[in-house]
Amino acid sequence: MSDLHDLDSDSAVYKTLLESTKAIPWKIDWASMTFAYIGPQIEPLLGWSQESWLNANDWAMRMHPEDREYSVNFCISQSQAGVDHEIDYRALTKDNGYVWIRDVVHVVRNEKGETESLVGFMFDISERKKTEEKLISLQKELEALSFKDGLTGIANRRRFDACLELEWTSARRSGQPLSLILLDIDFFKQFNDLYGHIVGDKCLTSVAQTLALATARPRDVAARFGGEEFVILLPETDEAGAQEVAERCQRLVEKLQIPHQKAGDSQWVTFSMGVGTLNPSADMAPSEFVDAVDKLLYTAKQKGRNRIEAARF
Repeated sequence: MSDLHDLDSDSAVYKTLLESTKAIPWKIDWASMTFAYIGPQIEPLLGWSQESWLNANDWAMRMHPEDREYSVNFCISQSQAGVDHEIDYRALTKDNGYVWIRDVVHVVRNEKGETESLVGFMFDISERKKTEEKLISLQKELEALSFKDGLTGIANRRRFDACLELEWTSARRSGQPLSLILLDIDFFKQFNDLYGHIVGDKCLTSVAQTLALATARPRDVAARFGGEEFVILLPETDEAGAQEVAERCQRLVEKLQIPHQKAGDSQWVTFSMGVGTLNPSADMAPSEFVDAVDKLLYTAKQKGRNRIEAARF
């Protein structure tokens, strides 16, 4: 009698311990797939009463539809194999919200090694998931910033270099032409000397945003190449298409009418352009293409600035 009393006492202690923890203990009979037990903590967390958890179907149907199929199939396959496991999923609350749950499952097997029951704990990991999502969002933001020019907000040299490598490989594979425009603001040193660096930065930003507007397709890239120099990468674009974009850039920047008293023949900010087109081959590296277009830009500046110098390579 004493032993039986001690056993009942021990069971009461264990039950008290289980129900005082924030983790939610549970047990499912494998043969009937019914809940033998689930802790009362389930109700304040999800809103579903302790008595409403009758079988595994209640567990599955109170799971976010996007998580249900994978989570259920994973747990069944692991349990059938007799393997302890854990899984994260979104459990639906009674008021149509959801809570992130980590379910840690231990498979109880009989003497023959067959699955007899499942016991485990549900942990509320919503705060942890929020932190993870914030970190992922921050990481994506940092990655985006690493490809963005800090002053002008358009793509930076790093992103241009990465895109050029990708588009070069793609053009070699497809046989499509690739075009490049290098642009340099005319007499920009004189502009800075006359108006000051703050106004100079505003000028760079205005020109950069305008060049970005001149690129119409998703794969086109307008980037700050360095200083007052910009570059536009035009995949699958022939000479005529590149010339059209270059002339559009020229018109749009002219419309800005940024005053420049030392711009030579013009009273507004202008720029010189080198425009190159080729079908990439093994005979030329991407950097050589950039150098070739840079020479066209230099020629445009030598010939008086505010002009387009183009070539097919």
